[in-house]
Amino acid sequence: MAIGSINSAISAYQSAARSALQDSPTITKPTQSGGDSFAGMVRGSLEKAVELGHKSEEISLKGVAGDADLRDVVMAVNNAENALNTVVAVRDKVVSAYQEILRMPI
Repeated sequence: MAIGSINSAISAYQSAARSALQDSPTITKPTQSGGDSFAGMVRGSLEKAVELGHKSEEISLKGVAGDADLRDVVMAVNNAENALNTVVAVRDKVVSAYQEILRMPI
């Protein structure tokens, strides 16, 4: 994997995390003690990605019907694609970390 794509995945993840923490009232902001704030952040990010996907589909349908501007359709699809790419990158990192833990000698 190229360094540029890793850096872009990291910045997209950070952006999604900041956005999810600021926009969603159901997500608690991280605390020093840890707890389930990471789980809440991940859950919120996934919910936000699903929401962006649904919004993208709605705007795309409006675009097909001629009720939405092409620029709005492209922006919505791009946002949904970025969210999906972020989710995939995070999933890959979690799986990689889990495999690394499994390889550790006991």
